[in-house]
Amino acid sequence: MGIIRINSLDEPGVEIYSTLTEAELCDTRLVERELFIAESSKVIDVALDEGYEPYSMIMEERHVEGIGKDVIGRVGDIPVYVGSHELLKQLTGFPMTRCILCAMKRPKLPPVAEVLRDAHRIVVIDSVTNTTNIGAIFRSAVALGVDAVLLTRTTCSPLNRRAVRVSMGTVFQAPWTWLDAPVSSLHECGFKTAAMALTDNSVPLGSPILKTEDRLALVMGTEGDGLSKETISEADYVVRIPMKNNVDSLNVAAAAAVAFWELRRF
Repeated sequence: MGIIRINSLDEPGVEIYSTLTEAELCDTRLVERELFIAESSKVIDVALDEGYEPYSMIMEERHVEGIGKDVIGRVGDIPVYVGSHELLKQLTGFPMTRCILCAMKRPKLPPVAEVLRDAHRIVVIDSVTNTTNIGAIFRSAVALGVDAVLLTRTTCSPLNRRAVRVSMGTVFQAPWTWLDAPVSSLHECGFKTAAMALTDNSVPLGSPILKTEDRLALVMGTEGDGLSKETISEADYVVRIPMKNNVDSLNVAAAAAVAFWELRRF
């Protein structure tokens, strides 16, 4: 289909970028398949490298022969909407600093057992709804050797537009899927579970016993309510990060990065 020059954000196909919400992008009744939005040529390149399928793109006219040229050459015969700087500024209310947006098809996710087959260090993200935190956790997970990510259904999708952006594309590199069973079900896959929480019987993150576990699942909860009592009571370990100056907790993304580094296997 190639380059389609547009003069209005009301033109067919552009609604993916201009009006559809995250929920509507997931609705198969509105588009051919469930979609998500990736921003910037770098992030789009990572997604393509990992086998994600592009649906359409939009960019400023000036980028067609500039930073967008290589990406256009990679996406095949899909619509590439091109408009003026002033027109595309209306998408966000400010210049498109990421320059290129690409709608991509959401993949069919593998079952938990497949994701965990060769994993030794994993993270379970439970009820975290802040998209910035999700993106940051994925970025740390990929950088610090976490083998897989599981998310409870009360957690926001890592393919949320902001989560993808914050992760710098690492959401495409980490094996992940939804966990629909209790966290304790991971015992069936040979994992011990370590709930990150402040309790009277929690062990410090640097405890040597944690590093002796061949297969360990770190369970991270929300900053406000934290993990449920049930999840904590069923965990093999309850783990805390030792802190000073009466600070009792870190942002969940920061805590995850600290834990990933301490328990790394490389």
